[in-house]
Amino acid sequence: MSVENLTTDARIPRALVRYYAGVRTAMRCAGARRAGRDAPAVALDLPEHPDESFHRFADVTDIGLTEVDTGLHLLDLMRNPGTRTTKSIASLTMVARAVHHIRTTGERLVLLTPTSGNKGTALRDAVARAYASGLATPDQLRLVVVVPEASRAKLRGGPLSADPQLRAANPVAVAAVDRPAEVKQLATDVLAAVSPWLTGKTGFGCWYTLDLDNYRAADVVRAFAEAELAPITPDSPPRWHAHAVSSGYGLLGYHFGHELLTSRRYAELPAPASHPGFLLVQQLGTPDMVVSTLGRGPRRYAPGADGTWRQDGVADPAFPAVTDDPGEVLDATFYTKNPPTSAEIDPIIARHGGGGIVVSRRECLDRFGAVRALAANAGIDIVADPALIREWSLVKVLTGVLVARERGLVPPGTRVIAHASGYYTDELIPPLDPAHTTAVRTASDLAEALTAAVLA
Repeated sequence: MSVENLTTDARIPRALVRYYAGVRTAMRCAGARRAGRDAPAVALDLPEHPDESFHRFADVTDIGLTEVDTGLHLLDLMRNPGTRTTKSIASLTMVARAVHHIRTTGERLVLLTPTSGNKGTALRDAVARAYASGLATPDQLRLVVVVPEASRAKLRGGPLSADPQLRAANPVAVAAVDRPAEVKQLATDVLAAVSPWLTGKTGFGCWYTLDLDNYRAADVVRAFAEAELAPITPDSPPRWHAHAVSSGYGLLGYHFGHELLTSRRYAELPAPASHPGFLLVQQLGTPDMVVSTLGRGPRRYAPGADGTWRQDGVADPAFPAVTDDPGEVLDATFYTKNPPTSAEIDPIIARHGGGGIVVSRRECLDRFGAVRALAANAGIDIVADPALIREWSLVKVLTGVLVARERGLVPPGTRVIAHASGYYTDELIPPLDPAHTTAVRTASDLAEALTAAVLA
């Protein structure tokens, strides 16, 4: 099946099971590259074969691919109803690795993750699924999440918050920090200070999960799904992949999967004939990846008489012409400034094509009807009132593609695969009750929350 004539919904059921061998290969390749340096606390490895409990655990990892407009296809990566974001596949893989570690070493584990919302929700969902499927028990595996106060509205409820005992063993710490990204430093400080004592006194090893390979080695399934549903052949039209990005982990995972296919280290699927370009979509508050890949900007804006802000100087089509706020944050999930991953993404775009575009809320709202219609063609119902949206990734990426096409930033004849990486409202996934969170301000506070979790 080729993407050129794909007009109905095509689906890869349980992608993490279907591509298990490929994901395991990706982990071992990533581990080999790190051999002798910076070894992760939990090995990049899985059992040779998935057991029945893993099949139950991973049955929410479907991937869909649908043509939603001429030359525009939606890669649906958000089919887990408990998260509705692409973070599920990587989180389920990490928890599966943790279980493998527990079973092979006998060491219990507590996972520690800073997050702006979605990574934490996905890991909490994965841990709950591990309990429900019989992969692990709360006595073996626990999770502590730390999120900035600015992302409180992103927090979602679920099985770990519904049960008082599970809630105590798997707390959500909300940190009062000046800048959202400071939760990363807070978590690493606690890890260094508390981890040795924790292991010695409680038998729990502590695993800091925010590592690129934890996501890259799982996101290879994006390339595998494309190779099965829409293989790139020598006569395929030019192709770009569009993604609303914070650090671009998903695109780096796709690139890694592409490498595994072309090198034949994973040979169960056809090797792509070429590498697609990447279109990065970002918001004005955190446009650093687009700025880096374009080699210009960020744009300066001048206040207008009507209360809006307009580009100052020669117009740049990669940035909004008009915005209500030059530092606008559409979604708190996209909180990373100057991500180090630009050093990996930029050469890929330089070699294979693509670019970047920054979108504003005004642009998203101006095209909201068109975006809803495109999503509906893939069976995704976007709520009519944009004020109810809590996760904007899907709206952002489709807006970015529409704007890029309007302004000639996508070459004529180029097919675009937009990664549907997240969308939810409070009705789709109820928010976490504020009473079910723990307030922290300092590393000492977070260390107390971590200790309380393993002693619960």
